[in-house]
Amino acid sequence: MSKRPYDLPAMSALVAFEAAARHVGFKAAARELNVTPAAISHQIKALETELRCPLFRRHHRGVELTETGAYLLVALQRGFETMSDAVDQLRQRSNRASVTIGVTTAVSSLWLTPKLAQFWKSHGDVSVAQIVDDTGQSPADCDLSIHYGDMSRETGKCHILFHDRIMALGSPRFACAHEIKRVEDLAKLSLIHFESAVVGWTDWPGWFRALGYSGPVKNSHRVNNYVIALQAARDDMGAVLGWVGLTKRFIDAGELVPLLPERVETTEDFYVRLHPHASDRAQLVYDWLVTAP
Repeated sequence: MSKRPYDLPAMSALVAFEAAARHVGFKAAARELNVTPAAISHQIKALETELRCPLFRRHHRGVELTETGAYLLVALQRGFETMSDAVDQLRQRSNRASVTIGVTTAVSSLWLTPKLAQFWKSHGDVSVAQIVDDTGQSPADCDLSIHYGDMSRETGKCHILFHDRIMALGSPRFACAHEIKRVEDLAKLSLIHFESAVVGWTDWPGWFRALGYSGPVKNSHRVNNYVIALQAARDDMGAVLGWVGLTKRFIDAGELVPLLPERVETTEDFYVRLHPHASDRAQLVYDWLVTAP
């Protein structure tokens, strides 16, 4: 008969001993394991026989662990805790979507979600969930995350998704209502300011400075959600900074139009990061995102 890889007593005996040692009593262990106290006693006696040493001292008031029994209890609890942690992680993984992606609201709604619609056409068996967060912090419990920033500061596997340009956008009605020929003209108009927690996100003052203008900038509307900022611009409330890669569908549809021809190259990139210990399915999504047109 082939030898087992682990030279251990019967698992039923070890489980019975751990429960009895933890409760310091056979009756409580029996209730926990839904067996009789006699069955617990039988298992422990068999274990003591195999180990050739007593694990409990029996007396009329009950039982107490011997030094050997206490040593075995600590070892078993460490092992069971390790197994419990592993099983818990597997349960969490099976309860969640196959692949999770940490992403901001803007990138989710304007770029990632349309991309995933294309992905599912050829990979319909891969479930993907988005963890949307606008605090600038990558969620810890995700397989992939998409960022706007300096990728060279990252560790691990990363890839640039796209490098963007920023231009001033407004609704067609807003553009027709105002004669905008120079940067100075735009600075005097109603501007929609997006306040982002993401480091490096270009704001109106930074955009104007990049074009050589350092004068006053009108402070009209402030929002903390880029999708809302774009909606406000589409509702004629003012001009908004448009990341061309993110706002392409609104530009193509004519819902937002360039107010000036100038475009500012961003100093940061949109990139995807593959988190450590990601699954093969997460690797599949990562590879698809970095190669998809």
